[in-house]
Amino acid sequence: MLPYLALAAVLFSAGLFGVLTRRNTLGILMSLELMFNAANINFVTFNKFISPDNMIGQMFAIFVVVVAAAEAVVGMAIVLLIYRNWQGVNVDNMRIMKW
Repeated sequence: MLPYLALAAVLFSAGLFGVLTRRNTLGILMSLELMFNAANINFVTFNKFISPDNMIGQMFAIFVVVVAAAEAVVGMAIVLLIYRNWQGVNVDNMRIMKW
């Protein structure tokens, strides 16, 4: 169980580091996907070792994959529209969208 949780912790840490340090919107979205994958590994690991009879962990993992796919589609659509308007996807330039 420990190697799976260590892998998930490393993936989550790398994703969190990417979210906090990236300036490019696409890099931030990819880092969020890493964090979602770390959560999926945790769901499946805890389901396998705590309660292997039911498939609740796998169902949660599939739900997270569906939500992540929807998030990626919406995020990429927003990034594409921002790129068309401002010819760049730098996060520092997004503050002009504030009221």
